[in-house]
Amino acid sequence: MKSINLVLLAKLFVLYFFSSIAYSDTINWVGCGISKKAYMNEMSKSFKKKTGIDINIQGGGATKGIRKVSDKSADLGGSCRLYLPGNDLESSVSFEPLAWDALAVIVHKNNPVKNITLEQLKSIYMGELTSWKELGGPDHKIELFTRQGKISGVGFMIRKLLFYSPYVEFDSSQEFKSSGPLEKSIQQNIYALGISGISSARLRDLKILNLNGVSPDTESIKKGGYLLYRPLYLTYRKDSPRLKEIKAFIAFAHSKEGRKIMIKNGVVPYLRAMQLIFKQVEQERRAQRHSSTNYNYTNKYVY
Repeated sequence: MKSINLVLLAKLFVLYFFSSIAYSDTINWVGCGISKKAYMNEMSKSFKKKTGIDINIQGGGATKGIRKVSDKSADLGGSCRLYLPGNDLESSVSFEPLAWDALAVIVHKNNPVKNITLEQLKSIYMGELTSWKELGGPDHKIELFTRQGKISGVGFMIRKLLFYSPYVEFDSSQEFKSSGPLEKSIQQNIYALGISGISSARLRDLKILNLNGVSPDTESIKKGGYLLYRPLYLTYRKDSPRLKEIKAFIAFAHSKEGRKIMIKNGVVPYLRAMQLIFKQVEQERRAQRHSSTNYNYTNKYVY
C-alpha cells in the first residue's frame, strides 16, 4: 500500500510540474492598439524565439491595459497614458516606459493640405476653425474625428498636451471606440481630420500632416523637434506571480534587438531620448499657462 501511495504521489508531482511549466510558458498582454502595432506584435515573436515564452496579445485600449492588469486578469498591459491620479482602479499598477510615439495629425491621402500649426489644430478641436479653406484646402467644413470618452490613450494625451485639461470637450463630427476604425474612416473621407499614433497611422493609406513644418519621423521625435509625442508604457503588478517573465521581457524590450524592432516600426526607444522627459515638462507648463481650464491633480476622475 505504501509503494502504491508513493507511485501516486510521484505521478501527481509529475503532473503538477508539467502543468506549471505549461503555464509559465504563456503570459497574457492586453491594451493599447498603438503599442501593439509599435512593438508588441513583432517583439513578442522575437522574445518567444529567444526564451520559449509565448505572449498572448489582445487589444482593447490603454484603459484596459491598466485596469486588466490591476484586477489581475492580465499579466502585462500596454498603455499610452499614465494612471489617473486618485483612481483606485489604476493605483496598484507599475508603468515601465519603453518607447516614444508621436501623435500624428492624419487626413485623407488626396487632401491638398500638407501642414498645420499647433494653434490651428487647437482651434479645430475647439470648433473655432471650421473650414479647410482656412488651411489652404477646399471650401468645405472640417469633419473632426475623435476617440470616445476622455481617458483613451490618444484622447487623454491630446487634452493633456494641447489644453492641459482632461475635461475639455472637442467639437467632434464623429467619435470612435478605438484608433483603428478612426483611421479607416479617415481613409474614406476626404474632409476628415483626426489624430492617432504614428506607429499605427503609418501603416494606413493616409496623409500625415507636418506640424509647425515638422514631420513626425523618428529623428524629429528623438530630437524633440516634433511637438506632440508621448511615452508608450508596459504595465504590470509588482506582486505578479509572473514577475520573473515580466522582468525578462522588459530587459528584452530595452535590449539592442528590442530597440531595433521599435525603430523599424517608427517609434523611438525610450532610453535613447531621455531628454524628451524635460522637453515634455516644458510643453505641459506652457500648455498650462495658456489653458483656460487648469486641472488640479488632487481631483478624482469619475469616468
